Amino acid sequence: MSVLAPPLEELLDGQVVGVMATESGDGRPRQSVVYYAREGDRLLVSSVAGRAKVRDVERNGWASLCVMSPRPPFPSATFSGAAGVLTEQIGPATAAVAQHVMGAAEPPEAQSEEALAAAGRVIVAISIERVSAATHLDQLRSG
Repeated sequence: MSVLAPPLEELLDGQVVGVMATESGDGRPRQSVVYYAREGDRLLVSSVAGRAKVRDVERNGWASLCVMSPRPPFPSATFSGAAGVLTEQIGPATAAVAQHVMGAAEPPEAQSEEALAAAGRVIVAISIERVSAATHLDQLRSG
């Protein structure tokens, strides 16, 4: 069963950036602002192989994403769960992230696997297993 109630889906679908948190090698949190797209109960983040957040996910298989609306009272929530790094057949996922960022009705044509690999692109996929710190979600529609 999905942990995403309609207001949580609305929050995720209405924003294009969030703060992704991972656990660094020394156990301390690492955070970075990322573009993302939602695919059902999964979050897709486009990144480059070798970046710290990608290495963290490869090492411990976990990540979270905090998303906040830009309008007062700033509805927000943190979505966390198992995460993995996808390196094959990522053209559609990469196009989905681009579509979400651009606010386009249709995704752009997916890049070839060869082009994405040559650019070092990967997708960090986070399975939403837990939602925490959800606040002011009832204010999403009144903004």
